[in-house]
Amino acid sequence: MVEKRSVNPKSPIASLIIGYISLVVFGFLLLSVPIFQSKPTSFIDNFFVSASAISTTGLATVSISDSYRFMGELIVLILIQFGGIGYMTFGSFIVLVRRKQISKSHETLIKNDFGLPDDISIAGFIRTVVYFTFLVESLGAACLYWVFVHQGVRHPLWNAVFHSISAFCTAGFSLFNNSFESFSADPLLNITIFVLSFLGAVGFLVVLDLWLRIRGVKKTLTLTTKIILSFSVAVIAAGSLLLLQTEPYFQGFFSSRIMEAVFQSMTAMTTVGFNTVPISQLSHGVLFLMTVLMIVGASPAGTGGGIKSTTIVAVICQMISVLKGRKTVKFMNYRIPDYRVQQATAAFTFYVMFLTAGIYLLNLTDNKHIFDIMFEATSAIGTVGLSTGITSTLSFWGKWVVIALMMFGRIGPLSIGLAIFFKRRTEGEIEDGMGGWMEDIVVD
Repeated sequence: MVEKRSVNPKSPIASLIIGYISLVVFGFLLLSVPIFQSKPTSFIDNFFVSASAISTTGLATVSISDSYRFMGELIVLILIQFGGIGYMTFGSFIVLVRRKQISKSHETLIKNDFGLPDDISIAGFIRTVVYFTFLVESLGAACLYWVFVHQGVRHPLWNAVFHSISAFCTAGFSLFNNSFESFSADPLLNITIFVLSFLGAVGFLVVLDLWLRIRGVKKTLTLTTKIILSFSVAVIAAGSLLLLQTEPYFQGFFSSRIMEAVFQSMTAMTTVGFNTVPISQLSHGVLFLMTVLMIVGASPAGTGGGIKSTTIVAVICQMISVLKGRKTVKFMNYRIPDYRVQQATAAFTFYVMFLTAGIYLLNLTDNKHIFDIMFEATSAIGTVGLSTGITSTLSFWGKWVVIALMMFGRIGPLSIGLAIFFKRRTEGEIEDGMGGWMEDIVVD
């Protein structure tokens, strides 16, 4: 018989919320220092940028390159990195480097932030996350540096580092006022940003699972990894085809049209928020499709936002089971435990309710087209960063609504379901039809 421990989730979740809000305030105070600014920036704009960076959203009410000096841009980048892989990860890594033991409270916070099982080695996981992040971001910066040097971009090294970190953390912040619209036909930049954001979006645990499989430590990938990878690729591919067929703006050579369609599908689903075409010039049909992709979002334990792929899979499987009159919810030959389905339904419902409330409040605070408001709210809560161009014109209270949505997107999904990412075997599990123990379907 497996003993089940009862834990109170309120304390670690409250600690995470306080921690991220404290970082937003700290970032706001630094960005408010006049010597870090190129021109005077208001209180609400500095707070907005800080919240957007910590939540890895990328929405901004001011131009980062025009409003801040180098030190201001560096502060934004540090906030992005802290928000992307978790502020507790850095602190704990420093403790490990000094050959000291991580406290139990820190371990609890990290487990809640990434959704880790109780029996995992936190020290090993932290080292893996930090080393992998540094490796991927360095390789990405090298590729982007090559692009920027040959394109004659000013300060190519700094731009390469900034955009590599922003892409891997799926933040979408850019030092170019038109994002990557000037590089829409550059294959190396498109591929680099795609790989960086995809690796960040699928999650550290999926990447770790893949690495263990490549090294031969594991004989097969977990079911969760298979679901996340197959679902992510399928959504990006389907989104790309629909964008390619329905958007008249994608013109020119077929190869360029494919790159633009794939990039915009990827940027919405991984919630990275970069764009190679002007979002405001896209048709309403395409914007609606991108809204759906932003709602679906990335995967658990990654740097992206949205409802998350595993939650969507669990909800769809539940719907199919109801239509077929089944008492159990299954994915292929695997049964999804009832408590997983309940968590998925709760997470999905809570997300939709919060998004609906955000859209309603933005309609009250700002007199703008309902479609623009829906797109903005979806982008904010999904921590995407795409916009039809209304962010800088939001009212004072409208900016606060968007800030609240961005912070929910960063904190809410983590506190709701990331702690159930890894497989856990309980008394309620059954064997599948192939005679082996089934794996939990993970939801966020």
